Amino acid sequence: MAVKKKPLLVVISSPSGTGKTTICKKILKKHPQYVRSVSFTTRERRKGEVNGRDYHFVNKDRFEKMKKRKQFAEWACVYGNYYGTPKRSIEKAKRQNKTLIMVIDVQGGSAIKRLYPESVLIFMLPPSLGELKRRLKIRATNKKDDLEKRLKSALKEISFWSNYDYVLVNSDLNQTVRDVENIISAEKRKAKRFDINIWGRGQDKWRG
Repeated sequence: MAVKKKPLLVVISSPSGTGKTTICKKILKKHPQYVRSVSFTTRERRKGEVNGRDYHFVNKDRFEKMKKRKQFAEWACVYGNYYGTPKRSIEKAKRQNKTLIMVIDVQGGSAIKRLYPESVLIFMLPPSLGELKRRLKIRATNKKDDLEKRLKSALKEISFWSNYDYVLVNSDLNQTVRDVENIISAEKRKAKRFDINIWGRGQDKWRG
């Protein structure tokens, strides 16, 4: 019997500051056989970020050229900065039968689902509105307008939760990591993700 597993595309989305990037890093550390799609972005690099590992940091001109060449599976503008998922990383993972994790916003999640219906979408919620405000305040500039803009954007993203396959509340980081691991494990075992030849090589003559 010949058994071949199909690749798995996983999208993780959440409002800013909910922990999706941290969770993704922990999962990749525990499961080095998984790969992460590294997005392109025009935003400034944050302290500790490495070009090519966290993001591909590019200027707007290069990003626009990539858009025109249709090199992105999806792209979006978030807080005035552009983000895009390169098609090449998805196609490479599919060729190699890898589990690919994409950390992208809700616009991107919807676009990926349209292009790749077999993908699995996971949405993460903050434990409470108060906790969301606290985390956004850390990321916001000193301007009150920036905090309000981020909160408004976060609430808009949350309104798309029902478009996702799974919803998790990230109140405990380690538990959320386990939950994502369990989702991936279960999805990889679904019958639709297998190509099975029950006859095996050289036994086609028995097919009736």
